[in-house]
Amino acid sequence: MRHPAIDNLLILQNRDTKRIQLETEIKSVPDLVRAVEGKILADKQAIEEARTELMDLETQKKLIETEIGTMQGTLGKYKTQQSLVRKNDEYQALGQQIASTESAIGELEEKELGVMFAIDEAKVKFANAEKVLKDNIAGHESRIATLREREKNLAVELAAAQSEVAKAREPLDPLSLRLYGRIAERTQPVVAAVHGGTCDGCHLKVSGESESNARKGEILATCDQCGRIIWWD
Repeated sequence: MRHPAIDNLLILQNRDTKRIQLETEIKSVPDLVRAVEGKILADKQAIEEARTELMDLETQKKLIETEIGTMQGTLGKYKTQQSLVRKNDEYQALGQQIASTESAIGELEEKELGVMFAIDEAKVKFANAEKVLKDNIAGHESRIATLREREKNLAVELAAAQSEVAKAREPLDPLSLRLYGRIAERTQPVVAAVHGGTCDGCHLKVSGESESNARKGEILATCDQCGRIIWWD
């Protein structure tokens, strides 16, 4: 026969298990939120990186335009000077400077053209990335809101579970509660059935004495392998 406390201990264990599950889930929420926040931060950084890439290219283009403008001004001065000189060697020297400056301007214009193509590509890349990542961020924010709401609901469920645990403890005597509490601190489940001489908690063979005590139900028997409270099923 079962020890009189077994049925109440099984009820307590069942309600305690639910309480523990709720507490574990509540504790996991902050980590889940931080993980999602990390994704939001990463997506925002990706947007800023794409924006920075575009801005850098536009800055590069402006610098090239400024350099071209400066060189065109210089070119104009050379041509003016060339039109005024009378000596052939001075004319030839200015001609070389004009040719060199025109060549440099041509190189800069080619460079500018390449940067303009890169800007067009960067604009498309930025627009696409911004849309996708902003959609991702909206999804992440919705996930956080869901987690926060779940956390509130779990808190309500936990309060109810704690109340049920307290009620389940009322019929039990102090000795049974102390034994249950001591075992619960180190392992779950606390109460396990014995089938064919084997503890369902640790799945090891119990001693003949422990099995006999569980059968008789005169005392709360414990598994001599894992220490759980055992009962004969």
